Amino acid sequence: MQIFTTEKDLKLFLDSLRNNNIALVPTMGGLHEGHLSLVDKAKSLAQIVVVSIFVNPTQFARGEDFDDYPNTFDSDKLLLESKKVDALFLPSKDEIYPHGTESDYKVGDIGQILCGAFRPTHFNGVAQVVRRFFEIVNPNYAIFGEKDFQQLLIIKSLVKNLNFKIKIESIPTQREEDGLAMSTRNQYLSDLDREKAPHFYSVLSDTRDALLDGKSIYDAREDALNTLSRSFEVEYLEVLDANNLTQIETKTTEIIIISAIRFGGTRLIDNLVFRRKNV
Repeated sequence: MQIFTTEKDLKLFLDSLRNNNIALVPTMGGLHEGHLSLVDKAKSLAQIVVVSIFVNPTQFARGEDFDDYPNTFDSDKLLLESKKVDALFLPSKDEIYPHGTESDYKVGDIGQILCGAFRPTHFNGVAQVVRRFFEIVNPNYAIFGEKDFQQLLIIKSLVKNLNFKIKIESIPTQREEDGLAMSTRNQYLSDLDREKAPHFYSVLSDTRDALLDGKSIYDAREDALNTLSRSFEVEYLEVLDANNLTQIETKTTEIIIISAIRFGGTRLIDNLVFRRKNV
């Protein structure tokens, strides 16, 4: 695995390999098995795999955990080497934003709902950094996880709007044995909170089952909110069309239950996507 810290050196390396398909896995480090599943997907699609580690300041608001975000570079490097990743890109802020952090790209209305309602600048920052990585790496494929479902739709929209010739691939949410969605921020959980955390997924699963059994969306959502609120601070829980995160219509077949909670000082997100019967 070769390590690059500058755009120039990474481009020189990749330009010599353009007769191969190149896949990009953007990360902020703190790698876990979920990230490694992204790498596995990348390796199944392309001959050359590039992983980036960059904690992007433009997607953090004041008071969020930018300064405390886990830095586990030594273990991250070993994990990526074990997967035989071809290139690890470790840019500085100045390398990613040589002309400052202002951006002319806005994600639009989809960035203002759900997570965006609680983190108003977050998705513009995500789009900004992903756009830069796409410009630098110019991959054939880019791989993202479906746990960050709203982010995934925004990145697909970015690719379409800016006419990038990149295929966005995703993998299902990777989970611990008890159902908790894998996340770097799980490291923040105390032992007691870690024991409680799987209840989040359990409630989403019960809500899906209730909807499949014919309960109304309103009643299923209210029951889920009431149950979650006994253990967590619920930011939102919505049942929406999984194709565009809009309200469900009669013809909607792909449903997403999507939610964010806070407890013990930690914010967790999760979702379940399923197909509605008899539509």
